[in-house]
Amino acid sequence: MAVIILPDAMADLLALQDYMLDQWGETAWLTAEDEIFEKLEHVDAGRFNGTAVPELAAVGIQEYQQVLTSHHKLVYRRIGKDTYVYLVAGQRQDYPRLLVRRLLAR
Repeated sequence: MAVIILPDAMADLLALQDYMLDQWGETAWLTAEDEIFEKLEHVDAGRFNGTAVPELAAVGIQEYQQVLTSHHKLVYRRIGKDTYVYLVAGQRQDYPRLLVRRLLAR
């Protein structure tokens, strides 16, 4: 089992890191980073299951799941024993627009 962060999701994480370091400092970023990766580890190990992404489920796409941290939404898909991360969004971002651009526009 492995967590695979796809390139767009990695770009999300790096942008999030830049923003948080600039706005709130290193301690806040490290806390958020730990929370994100801990949640992904729980998902990958099967100790925690997300929920279907409502915006996608509404159009019949059930395979993507979402989990929440205290300030972020993570969208992933399980393929075999691996967890693929597609999107990392902060609470202040336009999540529906990001979701459409990332998953439906391809």
